[in-house]
Amino acid sequence: MLLRHVSLIIGALVLLSGCAQDYGSREHRLSQSVKDAGAPALEVPLPLPPPTLVSWGEPAVHPFMPKGPRAVADRDGPYLLDTGDRLRIFVYGQPNLSRIYPVDHSGKVTIPLIGRVLARGRTTGGLEALIRRKLGAQYVKDPQVNVDMAQNRPFFILGEVRNPGQYPYVSGITVQAAVAIAGGYSERANERKVEITRRINGYVEKMKVPDDYVIKPGDTVKIPERFL
Repeated sequence: MLLRHVSLIIGALVLLSGCAQDYGSREHRLSQSVKDAGAPALEVPLPLPPPTLVSWGEPAVHPFMPKGPRAVADRDGPYLLDTGDRLRIFVYGQPNLSRIYPVDHSGKVTIPLIGRVLARGRTTGGLEALIRRKLGAQYVKDPQVNVDMAQNRPFFILGEVRNPGQYPYVSGITVQAAVAIAGGYSERANERKVEITRRINGYVEKMKVPDDYVIKPGDTVKIPERFL
């Protein structure tokens, strides 16, 4: 009985081997017939190499520069007081307190009864509230206070202009207008490299600007020399 099972297994293996050889011979004959017919051989595509990662560095950021006059006052927020401003302070019913006060080098105004009050960095409205609070604390019952600009602090223009120096500020004045007030450019002026120095909340900022840039009170405009 065991011999019969072994014979059946051997016969099955021989049959499978013959089928495989017959399939291979048929594949070979088919490939040969395609070559004889002149048909192009099928090529297996090679796998693509992995992509190479390229580092382009940090992205460059280019600030948007609007055309026309820059730094227009209504875009820069409210006007902040500083050294050189002259203020008209009116206290209703108190003629001895109502007068024009200069903002000194420490950024303060000296007012009778309440002494020195910090004005630097405040708006006229903010200074009004501070004076009202100090007067009402001890000296004047329900004080009515009004603070207006009597004169803005000046601007300064240096370098290659005919008359460098200090000039009264005019609202909306541009670099080009400031140069005209100072007598115009000198013969050696570099008109394309204007520099403005500006103090903002105690910090000094320097910037290169075009000639249509609107300056602010207290700015220092510098016109450099042109090197030939």
